[in-house]
Amino acid sequence: MKTIIEPFRIKMVEPIRMTTKEEREAIIRKAGYNPFLIKAEDVLIDLLTDSGTSAMSQEQWAGMMRGDESYAGSRSFLRFEDVTKSLTGMRHVIPTHQGRASERILFSLVADKGKVVPSNTHFDTTRANIEHEGAMAADVISDDCIDPDLIAPFKGNMDIEALERLIRDTGPENVPLCMLTVTNNATGGQPVSMANIRATKSLLRQFDIPLFLDACRFAENAWFIKTREEGYADVSLRDIAKEMFSYADGCTMSAKKDAISNIGGFLAVNDDGLAQRIRALLILTEGFPTYGGLAGRDLEAIAQGLIEVLDEDYMRYRVRSVEFLGERLMAMGVPIFQPTGGHAVYIDAGRFLPHIPAEQFPGQALVAAMYVEGGIRAVEIGSVMFGNDSRHELVRLAIPRRVLTQSHIEYVVEVFEDITRSKTSIRGLKFAHETDVLRHFTSTFEPV
Repeated sequence: MKTIIEPFRIKMVEPIRMTTKEEREAIIRKAGYNPFLIKAEDVLIDLLTDSGTSAMSQEQWAGMMRGDESYAGSRSFLRFEDVTKSLTGMRHVIPTHQGRASERILFSLVADKGKVVPSNTHFDTTRANIEHEGAMAADVISDDCIDPDLIAPFKGNMDIEALERLIRDTGPENVPLCMLTVTNNATGGQPVSMANIRATKSLLRQFDIPLFLDACRFAENAWFIKTREEGYADVSLRDIAKEMFSYADGCTMSAKKDAISNIGGFLAVNDDGLAQRIRALLILTEGFPTYGGLAGRDLEAIAQGLIEVLDEDYMRYRVRSVEFLGERLMAMGVPIFQPTGGHAVYIDAGRFLPHIPAEQFPGQALVAAMYVEGGIRAVEIGSVMFGNDSRHELVRLAIPRRVLTQSHIEYVVEVFEDITRSKTSIRGLKFAHETDVLRHFTSTFEPV
């Protein structure tokens, strides 16, 4: 099979400042061994997140030039509304400045003390916004996801039987909604099958509980349905995505992922009464409902990105580039969460660094070592992020969309070759300062 090339050409470049290992040792020490606290100009390859870090297309930039910055009822909002309603089929689509703003507004209206919000796995900001309201965020993941080496097509699925037990034990009246994250970011970026989405909806309908999608990587999930689930090989990505949304009563969306935009998001619902309450709160905290904290040019970029992300040539390249990195790491003996997801490779730091116990944060230690060795910035998804609730000690290498070339990925592989040779010298970490909420963002560490 021929090499799958990038389905685009480069028109503009952004320089990278090259650093030495000695410089990086000082930088990571000053940052308290937390990559979030490193200046971007001191990073060579930034794999911290795929959120808002993508490169926009010529059509997105052209749309930004056409942006209508009217406060209310702008032309750009009308285009945004047309594209998002056509894709999701939702009655109400309300822009927000990013995904976590959608989560905050939604859960401040439906979640409070005594309530339980189940999900296949809540990611960090979703969990934090639920718990901030006094409710409980419950993860109901399939058994397939427990084994990182198991090769299964849809390890992100909801455990339907466990979800039913949770609803009956909690009481349906105490479950305001159920979230389904597609793809499942906290567990290796694993996809959810259409059959599982359908089964989740069928169960929730029995209890009159709404289903919401965390849809920030909906297009990548649609690609895995197309390539892995029987009956969808000849269905377009757009039609697959539309079917996914058809089973949902609402969704939260970070446009910084699969809308290939640098900022923005939206909250979509079918419930007229809930939409009215959302808009009232939005005006208080985000802005008028036709801009939601965004400029008109941002709404244009999001609308165009939602069209481009469903191009099959793009998605084939996107998924294959992530898969390639995973294959190269496994070939040198680096354990990863298998199979690779659509947006990132997840290294099993607990198994890669068995001499570092979980209480000394092997994932955070590996993240620091990656920066020192090669100037690569990544993020821990383990005990630092999720505390004692963490099932695995993972490090996520999130690939920004349309940003890196093949040689950048080859460089990441070469850095891991060096790390693998000297990994027994990597030391564990402990907290120097621990923040109370979302501690992985701003806490600092020191070597044990």
